[in-house]
Amino acid sequence: MGTEWPLRALFGVVFSLGCPGFAAGLVGRYGLMLAWTAALGVALLACALSIWCLVLVFAVCIAAAIHAYAIVRAANRDGEPSSALGAIAAFVLPIPIALFVRATAVEAFRLPSTAMAPTFQIGDHVFVDKLTPHWRGVAPGQIIVFRQPCEPDRDYIKRVVATEGQSVEIRCNVLYVDGKRLDSQLVDGERCSYDDHDESSGTWYPRMCSEYVERIGDHSYHTYHDADRPLRDEELAKAPPRRGDNKDFPVLEGPLAPPSCRTQFDGPPSMATRQAPGELVEAKPGMTATPCDQQLHYVVPSGHVFVLGDNRPNSNDSRYWGSVPLANIKGRVIGIWYSDGKSESHWSRVGSVD
Repeated sequence: MGTEWPLRALFGVVFSLGCPGFAAGLVGRYGLMLAWTAALGVALLACALSIWCLVLVFAVCIAAAIHAYAIVRAANRDGEPSSALGAIAAFVLPIPIALFVRATAVEAFRLPSTAMAPTFQIGDHVFVDKLTPHWRGVAPGQIIVFRQPCEPDRDYIKRVVATEGQSVEIRCNVLYVDGKRLDSQLVDGERCSYDDHDESSGTWYPRMCSEYVERIGDHSYHTYHDADRPLRDEELAKAPPRRGDNKDFPVLEGPLAPPSCRTQFDGPPSMATRQAPGELVEAKPGMTATPCDQQLHYVVPSGHVFVLGDNRPNSNDSRYWGSVPLANIKGRVIGIWYSDGKSESHWSRVGSVD
């Protein structure tokens, strides 16, 4: 037996780790090649159900490599020649399958900002389920990826807090949906901080914060607020403030208009958008309301959702440019599959998210 036979077995094993079915194609077993390629596609599709199904992808690759050694050794013993056509086909076939899965079922994204901290950090890589929202829709509490209504060429990641027909109002950092206060409890008001990144200079710097646990339906998650919120909340318990918070929504000063791409204050107005503006509804006359009372609801328009970042003081979201059309939603975030944040890889962050 020539040296080319042991080398062929080695090549079959190595390349099958990244391309299941390579070894089968190399020795002309085209049925097995198609079976391994199909198994890889099914494993990738399964990732739409849970981030932990990524284990199936690795399992398929490892099993294919183990099987590669056996079938190439058997072919070596029988003196079967290599098939260049089969090897090329084994490399090419997974490409359209991967593109199909990416377009219809599962797509990966990387977090570029701290707008969703503490749920996500800069450098977190997430999987997005693009399949199930087509028949399940999206619900309050879920995290979605969508085309920003005012800049459709940019993808954003935010949390849905209200769907069509629901009302949203924020007074003195308290979030109300349909007039009901969302449950929010302080968990860290003294030691809360996170690392932020300045893209222009490339430097990292700490930001102080306060951390809360918030609940919407079955979803429980952590949010960041500014570091002074706990102190303000203590003062609110003693006496009502003379004026509201600078993050209150909808704003009560100036012309009363629902937020939209046409009226956003921190960017150029966008006229070419499928976004509906929503509606403002008075909840309590301003003359009889205190600053922390509900006074003006924003009603989410039909076919839209209202989204917020979990890092409330540092998120560009529906408070400023309005609701997201359902047609702009790409999918639902199911979890973190890798993280390469500030200094190193953080495998401990891998897992599902709420």
